[in-house]
Amino acid sequence: MVELTLRKEPRQARYFTESLTDDVELDMILVEGGEFEMGSPEDEPERYDDEGPQHRVTVPTFFMGRYPVTQAQWRFVAGLPPEQQDLELAPSHFKGGMRPVESVSWYDAVEFCARLSAKTRRDYRLPSEAEWEYACRAGTKTPFYFGQILTSEVANYDGNSTYNNSPKGKSRGETTPIDHFGLANAWGLSDMHGNVWEWCQDHWHKNHKGAPTDGSAWLSENENENRVIRGGSWLYLPRHCRSATRNDYYPRVTNLGIGFRVVCSAPRTLP
Repeated sequence: MVELTLRKEPRQARYFTESLTDDVELDMILVEGGEFEMGSPEDEPERYDDEGPQHRVTVPTFFMGRYPVTQAQWRFVAGLPPEQQDLELAPSHFKGGMRPVESVSWYDAVEFCARLSAKTRRDYRLPSEAEWEYACRAGTKTPFYFGQILTSEVANYDGNSTYNNSPKGKSRGETTPIDHFGLANAWGLSDMHGNVWEWCQDHWHKNHKGAPTDGSAWLSENENENRVIRGGSWLYLPRHCRSATRNDYYPRVTNLGIGFRVVCSAPRTLP
């Protein structure tokens, strides 16, 4: 019998909280550096060829947002002085302060990070693709950090479809609040499978052959090439929500299934 591993409380998650307003905070989880096998094994069900070859990557320690950036967080930061471009205060199709912001381009997400960095004097940015997968897996080697299967009771995706003998679930047809499921992986990160795809720093490459092994972003000479998105979304099949699944999108175009979360590499003393 295939098992689903659930974790309601992270295992001694270490984090700091960025207070944006009296009512809006940003929890940043410590992801301790280490090595992992990036990509999926050839026998993983419903894998794509662009997820290989598997390769060993060493990732330095960093902080990552506990959840995708919310609309409330976005609205505050979008109201700060511009760095490189303007931002809409309320771009999302599905409204709600605790829902993930979506319908934002890669350049919008980069501008958000620049404004947040200027405000807090910490170096906020998008994660590299390697950082994203390392953080999502949290030491696991299974298709999902929950285990071998995925159900719509623990993630928001097209539940009309199934994966690896998972039970059929529900298709919500919209985003859910970031704390809807109340679950986290071993680092303490939530909502990384489904809900919204998440922008990464990297340009798109057709597979992992030649990818960096130090956790850094893999960039091309053409700045305007497509960028990587990770994690699947409310609209996509469960196979697209796997830890190793990769996809790409136009960096200047928005989509109601794409959001992002931030990372911070600045040192911070924690209790």
